[in-house]
Amino acid sequence: MSKATFYHAGCPVCQDAEKNMLGFLDQSKVNVEVVDFNQNASRINEAESAGVKSVPALVLDGQPYHINYGASIEDVKNG
Repeated sequence: MSKATFYHAGCPVCQDAEKNMLGFLDQSKVNVEVVDFNQNASRINEAESAGVKSVPALVLDGQPYHINYGASIEDVKNG
């Protein structure tokens, strides 16, 4: 089974992307985890290590995909 992690910062762009994009993933084939940095800021470094440069972003089997543009990872880190 593939693993997907959807990282976002809770902004309207991120929330819209979560609502729309994750519905396209077949959850019988992809284990999806959603990480909202507003609730779990400790995982920002994990996202950076996975190649996330901006949010919202989906990391699918280790490959980052940037969806639209809500905020840079630097903006998220600096709150």
